Amino acid sequence: MRITALDEMAESFGLRIGQGLAEARAICANLDVVEADPAADRALLDAIADWCDRYTPLVALDGEDGLMLDITGCAHLFGGEERLIEDVNRRMTAFGLTARIAVGPTPGLARACSRFDGPQRIAPSETAVALAPLPTAALRLEPKTVMNLARVGLKTIGDLLAAPRPPITRRFGPEPMLRLDQALGREGEPISPRRHLPLLSAERRLAEPIMTEDQILDLAGRLAAGLKASLEARGEGGRLFELLVFRVDGRVFRIEVGASDPLRDPTRIRALFQERLSVIHDDLDAGFGFELIRLNVLLSQPFEVRQPHLADEEGNREDLTRFLDQVTARLGDRALRLPIALASHWPERATMHAPAADALKAADLPLSQTETPMRPVRGLRPLRLLDRPEEVEVMSMVPDGPPASFRWRRVQRRVVRAEGPERLAPEWWVDGEDAPPRDYFRIEDTDGQRFWLYREGLYERRTVTPSWFLQGFFA
Repeated sequence: MRITALDEMAESFGLRIGQGLAEARAICANLDVVEADPAADRALLDAIADWCDRYTPLVALDGEDGLMLDITGCAHLFGGEERLIEDVNRRMTAFGLTARIAVGPTPGLARACSRFDGPQRIAPSETAVALAPLPTAALRLEPKTVMNLARVGLKTIGDLLAAPRPPITRRFGPEPMLRLDQALGREGEPISPRRHLPLLSAERRLAEPIMTEDQILDLAGRLAAGLKASLEARGEGGRLFELLVFRVDGRVFRIEVGASDPLRDPTRIRALFQERLSVIHDDLDAGFGFELIRLNVLLSQPFEVRQPHLADEEGNREDLTRFLDQVTARLGDRALRLPIALASHWPERATMHAPAADALKAADLPLSQTETPMRPVRGLRPLRLLDRPEEVEVMSMVPDGPPASFRWRRVQRRVVRAEGPERLAPEWWVDGEDAPPRDYFRIEDTDGQRFWLYREGLYERRTVTPSWFLQGFFA
C-alpha cells in the first residue's frame, strides 16, 4: 500500500506521495491513514464545481483535484479579482477546505501559480516574472521530459525562457515550448466547461436565506419575468429551463423543466417548476436556507405569435401544450410518448416513440421540414410488433413456401392458413450490400391466432438454410 495524498502536516514530517505505507509509519508512528476512495473524491470535486457556478458558468475540471474557472467579465460583480479571491477563501474555509487560488491572464499561468506556490494575482505585464522561479513541472510536462530537462540544467521556467528555442525543440520535442507559449499567452488554450453555457441567465442574491418552496417559486417567477424582455428581443421562447438553488452550506440543486412550445410567459414557467417541485419535494432539503437563485434558459426556439380562435372545434392548442408540460414536469418526458413515422420501409425502423411534445411538433411541420416519407409497402401490417424479432423453428412443405408449422417459445403451432410471400429488400445504405432480403407471411394457427413471420435469406443464394423470425401479431 502506498500514499496517494498528503495533508500539510504529513508533508512536514518528510512524507511523500508514492511512498510505501510501512516506510511512512516508520517515520511517523501515529500516522492517521484513510483508504483512498477515488469515486468519493470525484463526487466532492463535482460538488465544489457546481458550487463554483456562483462565480462563473465556465467551470472546468483540472485533473483529479483542481478546477479551472474563466472569470472574464465576472470579477467586477464581486468587487474585483482580489475581493473574489477573498470570498472564495472565506467560503472554502467555512466548509473546512483549504484552497490554493491563483488568478492570471492565461489558464496555464493560473494553474502553475496555484499548484506551485506562485503569486495569487498576476497582471498581464508580470507573466514572465511570475513564471521564472517556478519548476518546469508547472508547465504540465511529462515527468520524463521534466527529468531530461533537469539533466541539462533546465530546472526552472526561467531557465527555459533564457535558453534558445530551436535546440530545445529538436532535443525534447515541441511540448516544452508549446506549454511555455500557452502560459505566456502567445498560444491559445481553450477551457472546456463541464456543462453547456446557458443562452440566457438571471439570478437573485438574497440578503436573508429562504427556506420554503413558495419562496423559491416566487423568485423563479420573478426571474422568468426578467428574462421575458431578452427572449422577446431575440424573437425566441425557451424550450428548456434550469433553476439553480444554492444552499448556504454549499450544496447546489439543479431543477430542469421542458416546454412543448417556446415559452415566455412567466406564469407558465413558474407553473412548470411548481409541478416539478411537487415531485422532488422530499429531495429538496433546505437545510439552513438558500442564498442564491438562478434561472437559465438552456434551449430556445423561434417564438411564433398565433392569433387565438374564438371557436376551435379541434380544441385549444395552448391547453394541450400546457397539459403536456405539466405531465412532463411531474412524471418525466417518458410518461407521454407517441409514434413518429420515419423514412424506412424496414418494419422495426419505420417508427419510433418520442416525447409527446416533440411528436406533435414534428407533425405540425410542413413536409419540406421533415424527413421525406417512404412510399408505403403493400400488404397489411400487424397492430403489434415485438421490440425485436424472435427466431422460430419452422417446418415447410416447400422450401420457398409458407411454413406448415412453427415452434415459438417452446410451443408448437400448426398453420392452417397462410398469405404471402411479401418480399422486402434490405436498406443497403444501412445494412450493407450483402444484407439478405426478407419474405413475409401472414399465417393463422389452429387456435385462430394470426402471426407475422418472415424468412431471412434465400435458398438459392447467400445462405444455405435461411432463418425464420416472428415479428408481430394481428388482431
